[in-house]
Amino acid sequence: MDVLTVPADRRQGWYLSLMAPNTKGPTFAWLDPSRLYCNSQALADCVKDLLSPFHNDTIDLVAGIDAMGFILGASVATTLGKGFLAIRKAGHLCVTTQNQNYTDYTGREKTMEVRLDVLKPGMRVLLVDQWIETGGTMKAAIQLIERLGATVVGVAAVAIENTEGGKWIKENYRFSHCIPEGLQSQIDGKYLDFFKSFTS
Repeated sequence: MDVLTVPADRRQGWYLSLMAPNTKGPTFAWLDPSRLYCNSQALADCVKDLLSPFHNDTIDLVAGIDAMGFILGASVATTLGKGFLAIRKAGHLCVTTQNQNYTDYTGREKTMEVRLDVLKPGMRVLLVDQWIETGGTMKAAIQLIERLGATVVGVAAVAIENTEGGKWIKENYRFSHCIPEGLQSQIDGKYLDFFKSFTS
């Protein structure tokens, strides 16, 4: 499907067919969801689907994880009419921060940080990232938010894989993602037959 095309029948999750498979080899992620952001209707429908479970929740702020979570998180925040908090990779903020170490999906040890002058006890935060694979990055972001006294209303991502970390998030927090239940096993198995479900 051409990246700017909007089908007449926009079935739930139709925009997933815009994601691009890896063409560079095993040192890169197996799939690039960011192509769907190039289509304004696809991005709007993705955000609408992510917010569906949270319509009756009070959300004070949206937080997104560096870097791809910034795009989706800012779109979610704009749709809600709420502010956006960037959770950064360590070393990028020039203000006082709280840090959290974690292991990312590649197995590398990293540190993320959040500024100290926004989150307050009782603040209700929706946490957004593009993709949750091992869950290590999202878990670290949750720890940062909760350490500063705020409440994680829920977690939203294009996909949450059923890894140990992904299951932990699903078991302990309200969550939303864009993958239909019947296609979850394909996401977990990292193969691309699900494109046929939206293009046939």
